[in-house]
Amino acid sequence: MTEVKEHNTFYSEEGVNEKNTKEVDTLWKHAVYNAKKKDYFDLEKECYLCTKHEVPLIRFHAFDDYEEVNAFFSTRFGGESTGYLSSLNLGFERGDSLETVERNYQRICKSAGIHAGNLVLSDQVHDTKVRYVTKEDSCMEQIKKKLKGIDGLVTDQREICLATSYADCVPLFFYDPVRHIIASSHSGWRGTVGKIGTKTIQKMHELFGTMAKDLIVVIGPSICADCYEVSVDVIEEFEKKYTPEQMKEIAYCSDVPKKKYQLNLWKANELQFLDAGVKKENIHLSGLCTCCNPKLLYSHRASKGKRGNLNGFISLSSGCV
Repeated sequence: MTEVKEHNTFYSEEGVNEKNTKEVDTLWKHAVYNAKKKDYFDLEKECYLCTKHEVPLIRFHAFDDYEEVNAFFSTRFGGESTGYLSSLNLGFERGDSLETVERNYQRICKSAGIHAGNLVLSDQVHDTKVRYVTKEDSCMEQIKKKLKGIDGLVTDQREICLATSYADCVPLFFYDPVRHIIASSHSGWRGTVGKIGTKTIQKMHELFGTMAKDLIVVIGPSICADCYEVSVDVIEEFEKKYTPEQMKEIAYCSDVPKKKYQLNLWKANELQFLDAGVKKENIHLSGLCTCCNPKLLYSHRASKGKRGNLNGFISLSSGCV
């Protein structure tokens, strides 16, 4: 691998770029501090930063005991993108060159122990469509290939890796250890109010007989309630789907004259999982806010739209790398 500019790579031909290693470690410690300060919980009990390979990965303790599950989330580090896209942009529509984004995918896949040609990418549209995917849906020769209009992916096949994109919206990871099924869904506010999490579970049950009580679910890095201000029309949509008691947990008014609210997408997704029958102890919240940590993670809100894309990945394999 040829060495690229200092701020756009995590490693070089000579090995670890110590400056960037220290930087990502410092930013991770800052994220842990932020989570504790906001009284969420100890973030590191749910997820951790893995820096032993070329690209740093965020992994989830919920899957540590399941060798067949390889699940991880990207950061901004380890790629070749420059400027406000620096450096591991995984979005083809963010202004980066096709070649750069493809190399970024190659880098993170190599670090995670998967083949980039086995990725199945969804072209999210903030809807609630969930699709069963196979090897035929994978990128194979062209990484840019995406499934149009799909926000949720389900599979039982071991040779493919489900990949969904984010920059504040909520990543949802699903694993059925009884039937060996995985799923990944993209849940922004529209997906959350449309209950894509519930629909993903229904699709897993419809196809494979998955029981909600057996599922391990992870709510991944995304925008926290303190950072997510919305207007009253968004709240009204949630009031149609959630009970008054649930709404007390999901949202509160932060600016009465302007009718602005803080919306907790994490809690909204947790509540729908509980309603669907997932055990509370099997619902894992990463507690990592994208908007609170814009130097570590891309955030649409924090950057006012000038950002790259993060990705969540999950696959069935013989073991995590």
